[in-house]
Amino acid sequence: MRIFFLDQSGKPGGAELCLIDIAKPYGNRALVGLFADGSFKDLLQQNHISVEVLATQAIQVRKESSLLQGLKSLAQLAPLITKVVKIAREYDLIYANTQKALVVGALASFFSRRPLVYHLHDILSTEHFSPTNLRIAINLANRFASLVIANSQASKTAFIQAGGRPDIIEVVYNGFETKNYQTNESDINKLQQQLGLQGKFVVGHFSRLAPWKGQHILIDALAKCPPEVTAILVGDALFGEQDYVQQLHQQVAELGLENRVNFLGFRSDIPQLMAACDLVAHTSTSPEPFGRVIVEAMLCGKPVVAAKAGGVMELVEHGLNGFLVTPGEPQELAQVIITCLQETEITATIANNARTSASQRFDVAIINQQIAQLLSHRLNTNPTPSPLPCREGE
Repeated sequence: MRIFFLDQSGKPGGAELCLIDIAKPYGNRALVGLFADGSFKDLLQQNHISVEVLATQAIQVRKESSLLQGLKSLAQLAPLITKVVKIAREYDLIYANTQKALVVGALASFFSRRPLVYHLHDILSTEHFSPTNLRIAINLANRFASLVIANSQASKTAFIQAGGRPDIIEVVYNGFETKNYQTNESDINKLQQQLGLQGKFVVGHFSRLAPWKGQHILIDALAKCPPEVTAILVGDALFGEQDYVQQLHQQVAELGLENRVNFLGFRSDIPQLMAACDLVAHTSTSPEPFGRVIVEAMLCGKPVVAAKAGGVMELVEHGLNGFLVTPGEPQELAQVIITCLQETEITATIANNARTSASQRFDVAIINQQIAQLLSHRLNTNPTPSPLPCREGE
């Protein structure tokens, strides 16, 4: 099977990293079409995935956009849709990986007469989307998608509650290449030394800097913890959220935490940074569709404390393979941090449980096989990806 993947972003977020894992086994039978240029294109090329940037300017529609704003974008979308239709005719399937990709992919599916699959990485609710965008996403999926793949039961439930057809949606969790999370202890020691983390209890937060990701909650919790507790914030603003970044720096200054909070920006050495932490915190204030960072931390053998909502509750069992706290409650978060600081043996057991369960549940080979079987069943073909040929030196 030849698959034409569509994604709106030029920057790698959780949905984009998931796309790499799905597309990679198909080798030269896959093409990823992007609606924006950027570092995600480079990452795809590094993974030997064919990629083409299809648009020369960003699509000016956001999750909260109104109907009028959406209509204004139609003129911009027309040449993009025309281009996608032409390319799609050379492939067996259009695979839309984001909501804007769904809009373009649905219309291209109609004109090219190619089946459409929509990979749902969002909880479709008014917390994150305007009513107009919600209706568009649901109506297009219901009308044009042969299959909707949800990344969690929480995402599936929200889709159906918003009016989505229950007969077209299936749940497949994100997959992970577990060997990528095996780290070298000497490298970790060097990293801790470089960042000045030696002798400290390090809480890591890995996410773009955005209000709903809740970095401010971790900072508040840090102020309630002993002085040896420090935090690293890995990530930066993506979608015009620079004001929030300034607020975080101001919050740190007001609480006198300048020596205990490190803003590291975007990094590519996530497994190594996670391994340098004693605890990884997830603090989203709204329900998370999946929680990729949580699984990554588990695979690194690190304990996780996560906000109790959405797909997170399908990943973490409190006291068994992690800790759950009420979203938006810094006092509760601080108490878990202090518990992990003091109860080292119990925390180590929980971290080991997490690594074992995550390795079994989220292995990328198993996840890709689930997707291949769904495509085969829904589209009446045999799309099982063949392994990529080994390159010299691999």
